[in-house]
Amino acid sequence: MSVSNPTLITFVIYIAAMVLIGFMAYRSTNNLSDYILGGRSLGSVVTALSAGASDMSGWLLMGLPGAIYMSGLSESWIAIGLIVGAYLNWLFVAGRLRVQTEHNGDALTLPDYFSSRFEDKSGLLRIISAVVILVFFTIYCASGIVAGARLFESTFGMSYETALWAGAAATIAYTFVGGFLAVSWTDTVQATLMIFALILTPIIVLLATGGIDTTFLAIEAKNPDNFNMLKNTSFIGIISLMGWGLGYFGQPHILARFMAADSVKSIAKARRISMTWMILCLGGTVAVGFFGIAYFSAHPEVAGPVTENHERVFIELAKLLFNPWIAGVLLSAILAAVMSTLSCQLLVCSSALTEDFYKTFLRKNASQVELVWVGRLMVLLVALIAIAMAANPENRVLGLVSYAWAGFGAAFGPVVLISVIWKGMTRNGALAGILVGAITVIVWKHFSLLGLYEIIPGFIFASLAIYVVSKLGAPTAGMVERFDAAEADYNLNK
Repeated sequence: MSVSNPTLITFVIYIAAMVLIGFMAYRSTNNLSDYILGGRSLGSVVTALSAGASDMSGWLLMGLPGAIYMSGLSESWIAIGLIVGAYLNWLFVAGRLRVQTEHNGDALTLPDYFSSRFEDKSGLLRIISAVVILVFFTIYCASGIVAGARLFESTFGMSYETALWAGAAATIAYTFVGGFLAVSWTDTVQATLMIFALILTPIIVLLATGGIDTTFLAIEAKNPDNFNMLKNTSFIGIISLMGWGLGYFGQPHILARFMAADSVKSIAKARRISMTWMILCLGGTVAVGFFGIAYFSAHPEVAGPVTENHERVFIELAKLLFNPWIAGVLLSAILAAVMSTLSCQLLVCSSALTEDFYKTFLRKNASQVELVWVGRLMVLLVALIAIAMAANPENRVLGLVSYAWAGFGAAFGPVVLISVIWKGMTRNGALAGILVGAITVIVWKHFSLLGLYEIIPGFIFASLAIYVVSKLGAPTAGMVERFDAAEADYNLNK
């Protein structure tokens, strides 16, 4: 289907609006803290919706609906695991990390926090954690660029190579200019657009297939096992899908939203908003993929693009069922999901390179203006590397995301979680946790051991390493004092 002018116009207006927000944020960006964390000024609504939007990426509207379309409700275990993991992350980590980063040198990045929290004078903890961020986030950024390229390719008939650059250009532009505030403000707009698309689309698909009873009969006729939550699953398979929830504790782009909240008091309200948004979005995503089975069974003549690539199920439904103007808005929701995640991933990589390498080891006395511009140049550098990695048109969004998600979840998740709840954790324990988590994910992924998602053994082994190695030493008096002060601050203000 060739793109209509209304769809194209909608896209152009949407992208222009995001870039305009970037220029508005530029005027509020005066130093590196503003560029990396927005001066810790996010209110509860922006904290909640930007955390949600930065989390979900193109996977929400492409990877997961595609998986449900292919396999039925058995793939929805991943959504259940994510909801549980996100809630526990908000409950146990969000508020504590906000105060711990403030009490530990007003840390702007995770490597900065680890270095201050554990008094790492050698810089080894900072370097290793920054390298982990760069390796796994570059893969994660590539997944976002693939999703954007797929959208532009299927909507505008571009070649995959041209679509790569078209999909990435707008995100790079507003992240480069406006930094964290631009990313957070645009994320709020994008989260609103995503939830609109994911509530409206399944309702219209349901109406187009003849209502709930007719739809369910069609899905059952296609394959009765589509309703079976245990279809083609095993205990290990279900645990692997649920294990995605463990990843939340270690995702730097989500944790950055907690660190940037204006106060601990904002966290509780943000948690309620974010979890409501997430449950509605994931429910809508599962419904799109599930009802899509019925629609394309009834209309095999238009099922070709989805048969070729099941991750296009949302795209094709939007194009087939909606007025071109509305379709443009709905397809912009995919772009919103891609841009919201890609932008904050680029920013976290830029932060690691600028704060944790350039400022710490090369230019300790660099001016704030210099650091902001170095940060902007690093956004471009990481984006170009990610575009190069995404150049293979055979890439699948969900596969790239799962590897990066596991890497962060295992390498940083146990370290972050345990560092905010246990004062007995030491620098060597943190170092062991990061190394064991990252290495376990890489080795487990390479050998595909037991068919178990690599985040689970990575998280378990990293946690054990932190505990055992920490018990071999003891935290310094300063570490204990700062931990107790932060915990008291948290309990007073939560």
